Order: sequence, then structure tokens, then C-alpha cells
Amino acid sequence: MADWQEITGGVTAPKGYRAAGITAGLKPSGLPDLALIVSDVEAIAAGVFTTSQVKAACVDYCRQRLQDKTSARAILCNAGQANAATGIQGVRDAEESAELLAKELNISPELILLASTGVIGQRIKMDALRSGIPKLVASLSETGSDAAAGSIITTDLVTKSIALETTLHDRPVRIGGIAKGSGMIHPNMATMLAFVTCDAAVSSHLWQQMLSRAADKSFNSITVDGDTSTNDSLIALANGQSRTPAITEMGAEAEKLEAMLTAVCQHLAKAIARDGEGATCLIEVQVTGTHDDLAARQIAKTIAGSSLVKSAIFGRDPNWGRIAAAAGRAGVPFEQDNLQIKLGDFLLLENGQPLQFDRAAASAYLKQAAIDYPVVDLVATNNSNDLSGDRSNIKTQRLDNPVIIAVSVGNGHGTGKAWGCDLSYDYVKINAEYTT
Repeated sequence: MADWQEITGGVTAPKGYRAAGITAGLKPSGLPDLALIVSDVEAIAAGVFTTSQVKAACVDYCRQRLQDKTSARAILCNAGQANAATGIQGVRDAEESAELLAKELNISPELILLASTGVIGQRIKMDALRSGIPKLVASLSETGSDAAAGSIITTDLVTKSIALETTLHDRPVRIGGIAKGSGMIHPNMATMLAFVTCDAAVSSHLWQQMLSRAADKSFNSITVDGDTSTNDSLIALANGQSRTPAITEMGAEAEKLEAMLTAVCQHLAKAIARDGEGATCLIEVQVTGTHDDLAARQIAKTIAGSSLVKSAIFGRDPNWGRIAAAAGRAGVPFEQDNLQIKLGDFLLLENGQPLQFDRAAASAYLKQAAIDYPVVDLVATNNSNDLSGDRSNIKTQRLDNPVIIAVSVGNGHGTGKAWGCDLSYDYVKINAEYTT
């Protein structure tokens, strides 16, 4: 049983944080497009960023900031323009964004971290940003997490938010998070942004280590379409406002905090996978029997990312051969005679041998997890990278009802999970019309 409870409040649930989200005019739709998270005091900051060689200006900016200074006060995020592959002017736009916000908050620009999302190759609309920042700061609120979560989405159909609370040294400690992401999602981070706040006191090196490990078990274990983005960023702040003793090394308290941090990241990661462009269901792949956890996650990610597996799930086809093929090409050695595959409660393959199973019932199992994706005419919305302009028939996120694929490859102690979604006709429609 988890040693924490879910609470409301998102990134403003932890003590000492305010957030805001406004419409600044960055998106063609006129929907919210500028978000801000602020800690009342200087907070320890950590980040995990895209592994792509083509990076947005905000990614390089944040990496340099966190290398020079392991603390921050604010995270500013614009939606609508990725500011990636925009050259030196894109770098200047990022720097000016931080300077404008720093002046409005009356803090040093070094205490500001940046994130952007939108169309690659497009600079931030700086005139809109300049006029929007004063309004954004004026909108900061201790209940502003939902507004911030709604201002960072693009092709997402739903916002992603979570907050958890535990007890350390007999005092409540909270971690909250918001995220965006729906397409261009693949392990090693992808077009996704996630912002996490915490009110525990943690040393900078330990907080970074915790975040990196949590990312490997969450955001680096999801896939939607096999594409990795230029902008993905996971940024976490810990401001110490819970007034608990500082955690400076691993031990019982650190393990408890890291477990809760991982749970927050996994919830947000699964929400992103469930909201995959065109997706109708969440897929969870569970792998056991490898020599270590890394190998298990590698097999799980390969299966979750297989276009053939994803297409079969969309077609409600219990085609276990595609699962076996994906496991076999994952780059992890195992004996074929040890392979076992289950789909939900249906045992399909055992000891490398196919079994008889009720194909109709297995197909019905796949159907029960599905929720139809709304068909949206991107051209009609005049909003090429923002599906949130049409909120009709929005799917409900059922993170508690995934399609479960369980695979065992041997008797090793390694275990791992990955999350993905099915591949539907609408994924092609959305991305075929993305900038037209």
C-alpha cells in the first residue's frame, strides 16, 4: 500500500507555490497559452531534458542555468511556438523572456527556467509575450495550478495534473505536478513538458539523482509514436517550505520521498500516453524474468512502441505474434522456450508454445478498455497545432483501465514496465494536417 495519499491542488498543493495561466495571444485559437509557476523562496532545482541533437532554445537555456546555479524561483512556459531550430534570434528571444519575467517579479534572471511547446521552426511571438507577462504575474494564485495546466497544452485533449502528500518527521510533505504531451512521444523524453513542485528540503545533488531515476521509471518508459522531440523538459523544484529537516543522503526518508516523486511522474507519464494523438486506450506492458530491471524496461518499451502491436490493439486483434516479435528484437537475450505472454487474464503463450484461447473474449477485453477519440477537423479549427479548440466529445482519461500485456522471459529478478497507446486512423489525420 502506498505511503501517501492523493490530494487536490497540482503544483500549488505544496507550500510556498503560486501558479497562473493566461491567454497572451500566442495560439491562433485564442486559448490559454502562457503559464507560470513561482516559488515564494529560492528552491533547489533539477531537470531532465531531451536527448535530441536538435534542441529548442529553452532546453539549452535551462541546461546552462542548472549547470551554473542549482536553484530557481520560477518556471515560464509558452505554448504555440516551440522556438526550436530558430537560430540565434531564438536564443535571444528565450533570454529576453527570462529578463522580462525577472523584471516583473523583481528577481534575478538566473532564477528563471523556461519551457516552450508548439511548432518547430517558429519563434515565440514576442510582442504577445511582452504584453502578456505583466498580466501573467498579476494572475498568480495559490490555486492557479489548473490554469497553468490548461495553458501549456497543444494537441492534448485533457490536462494532466496530480498532487500527493506523505509525512516526513511527523510533518506533511507534498509533491505536485502538471504535464503536457500527446504526440511526438518516445522514450528518452519526447514532446512533453512536466513541471513538479515539492516543499521538502533536499540537497541539490540528491534531488537531481531522484528526478533522473524517477524519469527513467516514468517519462522515459512511455511511447506514443516513436518520435522524440526537440523541446521535452522535466523540471522539478524543492523549496523546503514544509520545514522538515533537510535530506542530504539516501536513507528511509529519502527513499520515501523518491517513491512519491516517482509516483507523481508515473501518473503524469501514463496520462500523456493515454492522451496520445488519436489514441483510444492506454497500454501497460509488464516484463519480468530478465537479469536486471533495465533489460526488462527495454523489452517493455520495445513492445509498447511497436507500430504493429499498437495497430493490433486498435483493431482489437489479440495477435500475440506481434508481441513476441517485438520482445525478440528488443536487444535483450533470452531463451525463446522461456517466453510467456498474457493479454489481461488470457494466457496466449507459455514456455514458447502457443495455447488455445477464446479469441472473441480476448478481443472483447481489448474493446472494454477503449474510448473513442473525437474526430477533429484541423483545418476547420484554423488552429494547426492546437486541437483544444474543439472540446466536444472529449474522451475521459481512464488511467485505471489499461490494456495489460504481461511478458515473462525467464527466471531472472528483473522487472520493468512501459506505457503506450494504440495507433488509430486519427493519428495520421492529425499529423498529416498539422501545419496546413
